[in-house]
Amino acid sequence: QVQLVESGGGLVQPGGSLTLSCVSSVRIVNTYSMAWFRQAPGKEREFVGGIHRSGGRIVDSDSGKGRFTISRDNAKKAVYLQMNDLRPEDTGTYMCALRLHGLASTDDSVYKYWGQGTQVTVSS
Repeated sequence: QVQLVESGGGLVQPGGSLTLSCVSSVRIVNTYSMAWFRQAPGKEREFVGGIHRSGGRIVDSDSGKGRFTISRDNAKKAVYLQMNDLRPEDTGTYMCALRLHGLASTDDSVYKYWGQGTQVTVSS
């Protein structure tokens, strides 16, 4: 059973930054692809960014291209989401997900394991 634990959320003013962390209970480098999703109240879950098991990265152009960066620490079995220039519309619960086979994808149905999420609130 894979466990994913997110942390790093909080309340931040518009224009501020946060770094979210997702620690996996299993080795991820060259093994599993992972992604970050977010869900705002009353809205569907949406893809934010992903990192392929090889290390290649993808960031959703609508959500955060130019503002969000996804990275990985192989030794810590962790994936990070660095978010800059945060906006009120970035508010939501951010969740990481792990895919057992294949590349990171914008399709949330391909991910087998999910963390509980960490809340990000952007407000003045």
